[in-house]
Amino acid sequence: MKQEILRYFQTECPWRDTLYWYDTIDSTNTEAKRLAKNGAPHGTVLIAGSQSAGRGRLGRQFSSPGGMGVYLSVILRPACAAEELMHLTCAVAVAACNAVKAACGFQPQVKWINDLVYANRKLGGILTELSVNSATGTVDHAIVGIGINCLQKQTDFPVELQDMAISVSQITNAPCSPALLTAALTEALFEMSNSLLPQKADLLNAYKGLCITLGKDVVLMRGEEKRYAVALDLDENGGLIIRNADGMSETVSSGEVSVRGMYGYL
Repeated sequence: MKQEILRYFQTECPWRDTLYWYDTIDSTNTEAKRLAKNGAPHGTVLIAGSQSAGRGRLGRQFSSPGGMGVYLSVILRPACAAEELMHLTCAVAVAACNAVKAACGFQPQVKWINDLVYANRKLGGILTELSVNSATGTVDHAIVGIGINCLQKQTDFPVELQDMAISVSQITNAPCSPALLTAALTEALFEMSNSLLPQKADLLNAYKGLCITLGKDVVLMRGEEKRYAVALDLDENGGLIIRNADGMSETVSSGEVSVRGMYGYL
């Protein structure tokens, strides 16, 4: 499978030389963290045929059946302070959307902050994790994980996800090559890593154009707390600016934000 992926590369992306394939693994993000702690270099890419313990945000499981999707993580080592990477998930989302469009011929969008969506259904997800040097406040490494549904029929998804998930092949009515999408995604992430800091504003503007959350009624959930609001805009770090029911505005950088009309929120 690794050789098939490499054949689909359109450029001499240097990450080709640090690309690792696993038939199955617990989680590419978990393994990437292990490798990063042992000194794996910037641009180390991990790809799995399936994951037994794929992870999403907020501790959720990410369904990762064998041969059905792209399950990829990459180790980044940007030389910067942690606060300079607040927009990382947004930048990765732009790269992932660009890769899907290039490889599969359609334009996905993003539900703030980390869901790739199409027709109000979840196509994929992003999980970013930072390791910060406590003494200096600089980033030791960042792990970027992406999962994209490629070949599933609706009945292939877990029952609890069948009303909210979608795959590339369902959208295109044609087979999807996970190898082709993996190559496109790796190249897009390489380009993103080069523009991550110097072109931050451009990446956030691109994300804003893809973000379906803006202008929508949302509900913000933090533990037992639930608040209704309207999503207005993004701040300079990708935080979501909302207007609460009392008319007051605030910026949200964490928590679960649901959009009316998506994922069962009516």
